[in-house]
Formats: sequence, C-alpha cells, structure tokens
Amino acid sequence: MITVPFTDLSAMTRQIWPSIEPVYLSCLLDGNYIGGPAVESFEREWAAYCGTDHAVGVANGTDALQLTLTALGVGPGDEVVVPANTFVATAAAVVRAGAAPRFADVSDETLLMTPETLRAAITPCTRAVMIVHLYGQMPDMAALLAVADKAGILVIEDAAQAHGAEWAGRRAGSFGAAACFSFYPGKNLGAFGDAGAVVTSRPELADRVRALANHGRSHGSSHYEHEVVGTNSRLDALQAIALSGKLAHLDAWTQRRIDLAARYRARLSDMGLKLVSVAPRARHVYHLLVVRTAGRDGVRAELGRRGIQTGVHYPVPCHLQPPLRRFADGPLPVAEQAAQELLSLPLFPHMTDDQVDLTCDALGDMLPAISASREFSRGR
Repeated sequence: MITVPFTDLSAMTRQIWPSIEPVYLSCLLDGNYIGGPAVESFEREWAAYCGTDHAVGVANGTDALQLTLTALGVGPGDEVVVPANTFVATAAAVVRAGAAPRFADVSDETLLMTPETLRAAITPCTRAVMIVHLYGQMPDMAALLAVADKAGILVIEDAAQAHGAEWAGRRAGSFGAAACFSFYPGKNLGAFGDAGAVVTSRPELADRVRALANHGRSHGSSHYEHEVVGTNSRLDALQAIALSGKLAHLDAWTQRRIDLAARYRARLSDMGLKLVSVAPRARHVYHLLVVRTAGRDGVRAELGRRGIQTGVHYPVPCHLQPPLRRFADGPLPVAEQAAQELLSLPLFPHMTDDQVDLTCDALGDMLPAISASREFSRGR
C-alpha cells in the first residue's frame, strides 16, 4: 500500500481541468491538433515567463537539445561539454547531432558544473557547453559564462528540470544562446504526454529551430518547399492547451515545492543525510529533493516497505553508460561517488506536511539501524 507517492500528477490535472475543459474539448472535437492559436499562445506565454523573445514548441526535451545544437551549426568534428551526472538525453542529443560529448565533473556540494570543471573539460575542439540546471537549481551562471566567453564557445542551457529557476534573480532560459525545456508529465510544468520547447532571444535561431522541427520548411514557404533537411518535432495543440492551463499555477506550485523542501531540510538536518546544497544566489525550484547516503539501496528498500515511494536520479553517470564510454577519457570522481548515494524523496505541489513528516519519521527510525548494520559488516 502506498502511503506517500513519489509524485501525484492527477492532483495537478484535477486542479486545472475546470479552467481548460471547454477549450480542450473544443480543440479535441474540431480536429485542429497541429499548430494553430493554442500553440502560438503558449509559445508567447512561455517566452515571456523565461524572459526571452522567442519560444518554439517541439515534441520533447531531447529534440529541443538536438535541434538547438543543429541550428547552431554544431556537428561532426565538434565537442560539447556536458556534466556526467545528468539524464542520458543531454549527452545523447550531442551524439545525435553528430558531435562528441566531452564529460565534466561537478561540485560535491551542488552536483552542478563549476567554472573549474568546465575549464578542465575544454579542448581545442570544443564548440559549446551544455549547462544542466539539475534537480531545479542553476549553477553559477556568471562565472560559467565568463569561462565560455574566454574560450569562445557557445552556451546552451539544459533547463529540462528548471522551470522558473533563477540565478541572481534572472530566470533559467535567459542566459545562453538558447535554452531547452522538457514538459514531460513529471516536470514542474508538465504536459499530458511528451512535449518540449526551445527559448532564445535570437530571432534567426528561433526561425532555424522552427524550420528544422517542421520538416525543413521555413516561415512563409509552401507545404512542399523544404529549405533544409529537417524532422517532425512539433508541439501539438492539445498539449499547448494543457501547458497554458498549468502555467497559470506554476508560481504557486513552485512556492509550495520550496516550502515543502524547507520542511524536509529542517527535519533531516540532524539525521546524517547529506542534502544537495543550495547556492546563495540560486532560486531552487525543487523538481527533485535529493539526499545522499552511503546506504542508499537499503534506505530505499525500507522506505518502499513502508509505502513511501522514492527515485534515483541517476544511478549511472553518462560517461559510464555503455554507448557513451567511448567518449570518456578518465574518471570523474564526484559524479561517480554521488551516483552510488543519491536518493530522491517524494516531493510534489499537492503533497501534505503530514506526508513530509511521515517520510522524515521513517528515515529517523531506520537510519540508525542501517548505519549500525553497515558498521557491524565493516567490523567483520
């Protein structure tokens, strides 16, 4: 029996459904599913929310990354620096664009790329860096941009987990040449299926991404004129309606995530767990609430027995994934150690304080016993 779910997508849907039902059903019954006013409206709303001039809706976050790289001319012979501890899509998009990922290690405190780890990964072949705002937190963007600018490389933000996150009061998506978002259902702003977007303030880049995502058709051309070889990666109207409906609640949902995370931090502060740190100038939007413990698998199993769902993001760093090992050129100790310890605790906007307390009480009960068992095993 599940007492604390890892997330609850249905609660968000129930909250927004009354406001979107008429327009959603109208679109569903009219059959105008591709493009149109609903998509254009959401693109305007999302660009404004991110503080950019343009947003291009696409089919998913992975496509957003690849389309951006291709639109920027990144391809064969180029390297793109990516952190090793990210979802595999970050590195896979680089490979799919024809370039080579160059893996960087991260801070032991925030698990985010640092100026030092970026600098160490840059080579003469490096064309771009993909800065990942992991778990809902942005790294030191001013310092990273300075390193990238000195090296003459492009900056792309992988903001798939960072809807509404900020660095020094500035929103995720507004720093690089472009930023890529996923609206996978479990994201802070999630669709009813797969969806994504690219945001940028460069009009020519937005046009290029839009053309590549629409079979190579440029704006204003006929249906059968294709200026470049593109693909089919378009945001559909039903998803755009859902996203617009949820966007109206995103700030309130984000604040609830922040409040729940503060409750977790207060309760867990003396339990021997290492929580991922929050940088002083960052606004963490807590897509995930991540702790580190040497007994991760035992803790997770016991929580599961008590009906508390958890996740692991991510148990294998990208440079150790079989299809990506050929791009690795050495150990990345922080990412590798963290991968063995990471545990994502339940966190979602409709979670109750009691559910947080139940999770923390369970951890308080089990951690001393698990720690004692581990010490006993080492002693033997």
